[in-house]
Amino acid sequence: MKSALFVDFDNVYSGLRKLDPAIADRFARQPMAWMDWVVNTLAVPDHMPAGARRRVLVRRCYLNPQAYQRFRPSFNLAGFEIIDCPALTGEGKTSTDIHMVLDIIDLLQHEAHYDEFIVFSADADFTPVLRKLRRWDRRTTVLAIGFPSAAYRASADLLIDQDAFVREALGASEEDLGLGISMPAEAPAESNGAEILAAATRLIRQTVDESAYPVPAAKLAALVLSRLDGVDAASWGGLGNFRGMVEVMNLAPLKVSWEGSGVIYDPARHEPPAPPRGKVDADPQEMAELIKITVAQSAQPVPCARLASLLTSRYDGLAADWNGKGVFRKFVESLDLSPVTFNWRGSGGYAYDPARHATEGGENRPGTTAWQGEEELFGIARQIHEVTGVPLLHPADYRALFEAIAADLAEESFELNDTGKRVRDRCRDAGHHVSRADVTFVLRGLLFRGHVFGQGEDDVASLSRKLADNVRSLCLREQMMIDWATDGAIRKWIAGQ
Repeated sequence: MKSALFVDFDNVYSGLRKLDPAIADRFARQPMAWMDWVVNTLAVPDHMPAGARRRVLVRRCYLNPQAYQRFRPSFNLAGFEIIDCPALTGEGKTSTDIHMVLDIIDLLQHEAHYDEFIVFSADADFTPVLRKLRRWDRRTTVLAIGFPSAAYRASADLLIDQDAFVREALGASEEDLGLGISMPAEAPAESNGAEILAAATRLIRQTVDESAYPVPAAKLAALVLSRLDGVDAASWGGLGNFRGMVEVMNLAPLKVSWEGSGVIYDPARHEPPAPPRGKVDADPQEMAELIKITVAQSAQPVPCARLASLLTSRYDGLAADWNGKGVFRKFVESLDLSPVTFNWRGSGGYAYDPARHATEGGENRPGTTAWQGEEELFGIARQIHEVTGVPLLHPADYRALFEAIAADLAEESFELNDTGKRVRDRCRDAGHHVSRADVTFVLRGLLFRGHVFGQGEDDVASLSRKLADNVRSLCLREQMMIDWATDGAIRKWIAGQ
């Protein structure tokens, strides 16, 4: 497969720098490393011949030499043609986009017949050229750092996940990355299953390698739940339970024994596993009472992921095989939980009391009951959420989120990954259904809006105002009309004004 790569250096570098300067520097100084990933690891777009391999015949980097001349040698060594695009206006505007479009159109008609055009830029100005390439039956692959528009994403055949690029192509760890696996704990996405499984495999291998004894499956299950935000104890990334997850892993030469509560060990270093110890030493009725009390104390339906996490934190070994029932759903269905009822539709399911929790459209749904009396605001917020991807949180949840950010930054310095985890935990401890993905979206939105954390402007009013501004920008980018009613709804929804 003949490919041509076009890198808008200023756009990619500045986008990465807003997230983490060290990661941006790695991109600029190690193009040979991420080029190897593009050629040998990155999937090819759909509808290419089976077994097709990428040959990047053209490598062009467009950069402003007045600002980034120091990175030129790295791209020279990686075989790039470097196109100088100096600033042409007092505001620093360059002609990069025009140069790239002209070069793409030129190669579109080249006799070599390039099969794939790879564009590294989040600039939505490239949307028309992507559509033209599609009309000419050419494949397009895009890396867009930040918040690319929906039209731009939809115009590409393959959209490179920015977290995967930083993690795999740039070789950053989860901690270095500051991005993590940012799916909501209540709803792990199936599309992210391979990444979650790979991360869990690495974590288990590392833990067993560092242990002088066989490691109980319960300990490993708890470790996976606490370290990986894309995994919840209700569904285990779509694999049902921890055992189901382990059984699809390639852990060789490690061995797995499911006798008793289960252990994973290295036969070259560890003694054989201990004799089975039976099921979890806890009264099922005691666990049923815990579930009923939790639902009774909640003003909203309770996500099953939250109940599963609560149980596994109280009863060691339960998550390994759910007391012989295999999965969380079968386990709770074996308990006497009346009057608690479960709805298993949607992501992970939720528990509710039909006598206490209000319904919407005949269904009990976590989070929507809080909008009673605010149906008009909910309608606008839902439309914005569907168009832009802004988290559909209740105004009270946004207020709690901003308060958690402000409180955390008053005690700790900002670091995207660690701050996100602590803020998520603060929100959950306060009883708000805010996922890690919600927190990450808000923090990234503030960063891309130009907010600098730790500069004395981390109060709730400043944070909420800047995020509201970011939401307006996202709406306008998606060509959504912002009339006075919508603008007022955004202020009320995000900033509580």
